[in-house]
Amino acid sequence: MASGTGTIPWAVRGGSIGLERPVVLGILNLTPDSFSDGGRYQGVEEVLEEGLRMRHEGADLLDVGGESSRPGARTVDVDEEWNRIGAAVSTLSAAGLPVSVDTTKSEVASRALDAGAVAVNDISGLRFDPAIADICSRTGAGLVLMHMRGNPRTMQQDTTYEDLTGEISRALERSAALAIERGVSSDQIVVDPGIGFGKSVEGSLEIIAHGGRFCSGRYPVLLGPSRKSFIGKLLDLRVDERLEGTIAACVAGLFAGARLFRVHDVLPVRRALDLAWAVHEAGR
Repeated sequence: MASGTGTIPWAVRGGSIGLERPVVLGILNLTPDSFSDGGRYQGVEEVLEEGLRMRHEGADLLDVGGESSRPGARTVDVDEEWNRIGAAVSTLSAAGLPVSVDTTKSEVASRALDAGAVAVNDISGLRFDPAIADICSRTGAGLVLMHMRGNPRTMQQDTTYEDLTGEISRALERSAALAIERGVSSDQIVVDPGIGFGKSVEGSLEIIAHGGRFCSGRYPVLLGPSRKSFIGKLLDLRVDERLEGTIAACVAGLFAGARLFRVHDVLPVRRALDLAWAVHEAGR
């Protein structure tokens, strides 16, 4: 199982998350238009209930988002995004649940960290708002840097690469270098090659097959295959039928060296990853 990061913990605000076993991020989308679960929660009490359930089922972090990144999604301004997630971030954090905020805006990131979040998940890899790095530097928050071509409205218009793994790695290296230049420590950084973000079905499969080998293994790799369209296209399945495909993608990515997995269905993925990890450890 390839990985250049060993078991060095991922530094997040106020502590760290160990990488000596697979790490699961539970998705909490508080948007009306996300591709899989838009508009699901009707109030902060339901969000807290879901967060507590995910944590009990094995989520190491709850990834809270207020702006959809599905293909063609519209942008929202800072205040609208914060109005969607602010009470949830505060309530989840006050309940002792570790929260990351899925945002490309430094102002939203700053408010979320002030409200108790411990990490920022930036799908633009600092391209949209590099000041996110300044905020993570100042607070010690974890920073996930994802690769995406263009933006959510345009990303699927060009999914052709001459060297997919190399091009993604170089882009992520640039994002990481910018973060470090602005004061972020390398142990705060996780990279995400961006399954489905400007990628074809074949490209998404190649990402999973390469697992932890992006950026030559210098940073832990997060994969987000959950319920994605490549599963539906390969297996001819609706969004709500893609659990087995999600699990298979996560396990395959784990054996290829990825360490973190962002998913909707925490319990079955947690169980599958833990068993796969036990198999890996037994073979060492």
